[in-house]
Amino acid sequence: MLHAIGIIPARYASTRLPGKPLVDLGGKSMIQRVVEQARQAKLSRVVVATDDERIREHVERFGGEVLLTHPDHPSGTDRVFDAYRQLGVVADCIINIQGDEPFIHPAQINALVDLFEAEPRPQLATLVKPVVSAEELFSPHLPKVVLDAQGHALYFSRHPLPFQRQREPAEWLSHHRYLRHIGLYAYRPDVLAEITLLPPSALEQAESLEQLRWLENGYRILTAETTLETIGIDTPEDVERALQHLKATT
Repeated sequence: MLHAIGIIPARYASTRLPGKPLVDLGGKSMIQRVVEQARQAKLSRVVVATDDERIREHVERFGGEVLLTHPDHPSGTDRVFDAYRQLGVVADCIINIQGDEPFIHPAQINALVDLFEAEPRPQLATLVKPVVSAEELFSPHLPKVVLDAQGHALYFSRHPLPFQRQREPAEWLSHHRYLRHIGLYAYRPDVLAEITLLPPSALEQAESLEQLRWLENGYRILTAETTLETIGIDTPEDVERALQHLKATT
């Protein structure tokens, strides 16, 4: 049986929403909702990785597993690897589950786990989703991705890719199937150890997308496709949107 571990990086500091993991969403904190969703997936273990004692105490109170990590990690990837090393176990794959996705679908996590059940196992994996509106296509906050014939990522960008030279931008979506990136990652443990040693790359700095560092250094990122939507929480407005979603679904 595949041994897949889900690790949820959760920082207290946030420029736009301080204390974000502890925000109350209908009687449960955001981090509790993420943990509960992840526990429904095909994971051997679900662990929160945090730099803050308040988050650690809160997770323990609702019965979650949590580890304190170094406070100065530059990315969630580094925090995930710190937690994995502390666990002292050997996994087949590690899933990095965003701590600000309280409505992550277990099926989305399972889609990445399933990729590791085939041999050879991928180095890295992530999710893509079809773009369904012009608003999505042209939003710099929703990175797009282009794939090769085997489903590996060729490039990620905040700009729509590909550029359709012969058509006006308003026509692009009706003449090409665009994909956007969903920030859920899976790593082979040895690859996770390697990519945390890589310095920031030129493409990564230009686009402000960490996964470009991996591509630029020759790693391959396999993708799975989802049509399921989630609600990421970054601002107080997102919190209100999430509360409206809860009211509509309960």
